[in-house]
Amino acid sequence: MDHLQTEARNPASSELDELSALQFVRLMCAEDAKIIPAVASQAEAIARAIEVITDRLRAGGRLVYIGAGTSGRLGVLDASECPPTFNAPQGLVVGLIAGGPTALTNAIEGAEDRSDLALNDLAAVSLTAADVLVGIASSGRTPYVLTAINHARKLGAFTIGLSCNHDSEVSACADLAIAPVAGPEILSGSTRLKAGTATKLVLNILSTGAMVRLGKTYGNLMVDLRATNEKLKVRTNRIVREATGLDQSAADVLLNNCGRELKTALVSQLAGVSADEARERLRKANGLVRAAVGTNGKNGKHHGNGNGHAKTNAEQLVLGVDGGGTSTIVLLAARTSDGWKSLGRGEAGPSNRHAVGTSSALAALDEATTRAFAAAGRSRQPVRAACLGLAGAGRPGDQEIVREWAARTRLAETVDVIEDAALLLAAGTPNGSGVAIVAGTGSMALARCPDGRTARSGGWGPLLGDEGSGYAIALAGLRAAARSADGRAPVTPLTDRLLAVLGLKRPQELVGVVYRGGDRASLAALAPVVLEAAESGDPVADAIVREAACELAAAAAAAARALDLGASFPIALAGGLLVSGPGYCERFLAALTDRGLSAAPVTLVREPAEGAVRLALDRISVPS
Repeated sequence: MDHLQTEARNPASSELDELSALQFVRLMCAEDAKIIPAVASQAEAIARAIEVITDRLRAGGRLVYIGAGTSGRLGVLDASECPPTFNAPQGLVVGLIAGGPTALTNAIEGAEDRSDLALNDLAAVSLTAADVLVGIASSGRTPYVLTAINHARKLGAFTIGLSCNHDSEVSACADLAIAPVAGPEILSGSTRLKAGTATKLVLNILSTGAMVRLGKTYGNLMVDLRATNEKLKVRTNRIVREATGLDQSAADVLLNNCGRELKTALVSQLAGVSADEARERLRKANGLVRAAVGTNGKNGKHHGNGNGHAKTNAEQLVLGVDGGGTSTIVLLAARTSDGWKSLGRGEAGPSNRHAVGTSSALAALDEATTRAFAAAGRSRQPVRAACLGLAGAGRPGDQEIVREWAARTRLAETVDVIEDAALLLAAGTPNGSGVAIVAGTGSMALARCPDGRTARSGGWGPLLGDEGSGYAIALAGLRAAARSADGRAPVTPLTDRLLAVLGLKRPQELVGVVYRGGDRASLAALAPVVLEAAESGDPVADAIVREAACELAAAAAAAARALDLGASFPIALAGGLLVSGPGYCERFLAALTDRGLSAAPVTLVREPAEGAVRLALDRISVPS
């Protein structure tokens, strides 16, 4: 255990017993100030955990915390606070501690070392594949927790390892690792201090984030409650007044008309619908008040015309959406006499639902849309038309899911959902015909001829395809580094480049990056490292990039051939690799030439959402 940060001696407190009370307090505060940055360094992993927990809870699973000693007590505490705070059903969030309830107030010697207790405790709560298990161990090596994680993985549950040491055993065996390392304690080995505080912060974020995404709040108001006693009646009345602007008497009438159901009352008032319609909207929106209301007015106040619909704006507003595996861009635009003008731009996380899950993808679309309106200084409202070009939305079933969301949130009067490559044709080719190539996190080719027929090639996702994509190139680079480390392939400078970018010292540490919480987008971000190595003359990297460019050219040729576009056609390129990747665009065009094909003109589309705006404008009539 000598190598563990949580067990190391802190030089700042080597003379702890000689400090005055004031000096002691200042030292504690200075050390505790290191906790927030430590937790913030794990933001991406924590966010991923929230997404998984939300999806599992929504599908009927549970959140189960398990730990020993202080770690176990913190898990039980967080689980215990969810029912009173969020009106969460008993048993939705479970806390298990080595030694059972007695261990909450009394130390149970040796309990943390007993694997049998972990198996018994998991059996007692009937852990299933639908659940999420968070194994909490500050040291990262507690046998009780390690056994629980390994058993949960065998059952098919999603496992999260939360520790306060780098490269811990808990992190290595879990599906996702969270490791806020705040350094040695001022009292050596006393993990109830910084490690305990960091753990409590992470658990706060996990449970609160999941509950918010499940619809337990509207803005920052806790709205998932029913007024069953006098205290709750007063609270619900206050929340209705704050969210709607009604006075106390009107709020009480509204609540009575809605059976004292707070969410129903809010949706009824803010959307201007009956209580029954409000309940139905909430059912379709999975309990999310904002989605059920379908508007996003200032401070949640209703700005409609009283019948549940936003006021019609004389402007012809449209939304253009470009959603991929890395980010989502939304442009709010208005028609002008000579075309259109952009009013606001919003950006959020990825919206390829096959990569991040349906709830996360739709949440990103919603967030980016809200930000576009905010950037324009406007309250969110339905627009005349919206065109959403989304990665992974080329099939009818995928498109229907997005259309349902758009209808639920009253995004626009007319909504088109198409695959993201189609935006490039609208933005970067004459009359919208030619071939579009996307090479970002994923890849695909889409061709369109003047009569409107289309053909696609690629876009099969990372397991079946995505050749020539950032993810494919990065993965090939990582594999080359692993083979080189084994002596199965030549030594390559690519290994040192990858290790330097990732902050690693040995190739063997790549396992932690790839298998512990590394999503597709984060791995794809390593592709430029491979491209730079190729440009610097590394033969291994050069072979990887050359093969990727040939695969991308093959996809373009296949799509063009399916429509008989001939040997020369317009081409529009988008995605980080083609737009800004060093030398990749040139290699792709050269590979196309090797196939006897030429591209004319070639357009780099830096803002595909502009193509979505043009397509949305095409859906509304030109004002007379």
